[in-house]
Amino acid sequence: MSHLTQCSPWLSRDVENDTSWIRFLSDAAIADIDSALQHAKSTSKSLLSLTPDDFPLNGAGREEVLAAYASTQQGWGFCLLKGLPVERYSVEDIKMLYWGLGLHAGVARTQNKQSHIMTSVKDTGGQYKINGGRGYNTNAGLDFHVDFCDVVSLLCIHPAKSGGTSLITSSLAIHDELKRTRPDLEAALHKPFYFSLQGAGSDDEPNIYPCPLYGEAQGYPAFRTNRKNITAAQEYFDEVPRLEPDQIEVLDWLDNKLKDPKFCFSMNIEKGDMQLLNNYTVVHSRTDFEDYEDEQRKRHLLRLWMTIPGSQPLPDTWREAFKDTRAGAVRGGNRGKCITDDFLAYEQRQANYHKMYNIFIN
Repeated sequence: MSHLTQCSPWLSRDVENDTSWIRFLSDAAIADIDSALQHAKSTSKSLLSLTPDDFPLNGAGREEVLAAYASTQQGWGFCLLKGLPVERYSVEDIKMLYWGLGLHAGVARTQNKQSHIMTSVKDTGGQYKINGGRGYNTNAGLDFHVDFCDVVSLLCIHPAKSGGTSLITSSLAIHDELKRTRPDLEAALHKPFYFSLQGAGSDDEPNIYPCPLYGEAQGYPAFRTNRKNITAAQEYFDEVPRLEPDQIEVLDWLDNKLKDPKFCFSMNIEKGDMQLLNNYTVVHSRTDFEDYEDEQRKRHLLRLWMTIPGSQPLPDTWREAFKDTRAGAVRGGNRGKCITDDFLAYEQRQANYHKMYNIFIN
C-alpha cells in the first residue's frame, strides 16, 4: 500500500487559514472538458454505455480533475473544484459532462432503491426523518453522516436563495478529541452498530447491516456514522440488538462534537463548484434552506457516489457493509431494486479500465 498517502486531522480554523483545498479549473481544462462533452454527445450513447474514450479528456481537463480526486485521499481529505461553466449547458448536458468526468475518476455506485447512478439534490417535497426517508429530496437540515462510497461528489447547478450551507468535520480530529477527553468511550466505537438501508438494498440482501463507527486497516483509520439510519434500525427491526448504554452515549457525544464550530467548517458551494469528500475521514451535513419560487432557479445539485482506484483499505469489520475492504476495490453503494444489465456491464468495464477489484461480477 506504499502508493497510498494519509489524510490528516484538521480543525475549522485550519481550513479557514489555508485555502489550498480550493482548486480552480484552468481555461485549458475547461476547453478540454467542453470538447470531450461535444464528442460524447455526438455518440448518442446513454450514460451507462459511455466509455472514457467516448469522453476524451486529452490534457489539462483530465489532469486537473484526477488531481482533485486524488487530493481527497491525503491532507484535508476534501477539495472544492471551481469554475465549471454550467451556465453554458442544459441540465442534460451538465449530467453528461459530470458523468464523463466520473468515467475518468473511477466507478460510480448506485444510490437508492431505484438504483440511480446520479441523483438530483433538489427539494421535491420529500420528508427526511421518516421510515425510508432520504435527505437529498428535501429542504431539511441533515444529520451529520457519510455516504456509501469512497468519494461523494456534488456539482452545483443552482445554489439556494438562502441556506443549504455545506458543513464538514474531520472525523480524524473528532476521534483524536474522543481519545483525549473521553477515552472511556473509545471501546464503544468498535462495537457493531446496526444501520438501516432504508429499503435501498437489493432483494437478496438484508435491510440492515452491522458496522462499527471506527476501525483501522494497515494503519489507515476509517470512520462512519449516520444517526438517522442507526435509529431507524432500532425502531423498525426487532431482530436488531438494542444499543448498549455506551453506544448511545458515544452517539450523543458525536451529535454535539460534529457540529461544534471548533471542528465543523461551513462551506458555501456556488454555481459551477464541484465538492469532493473522502467518506472515511470527513463527515458532512448541510443547513436547511429557503428556495426560489421560480422552478428554473431552485437549488439543484447533482451527486455522484464514486469508488476510485486510489482508495484506502477498510477495516475487516466493515466487510458486511461494503462487501469488499481491499484498497482500490469497487465497493459500497446502495444496490437498490433496479440494477440493470447495462449497469453491470458498465461496472465491469470501468473496473477493468481502472484496474480495480470487482466482486460484483457474476
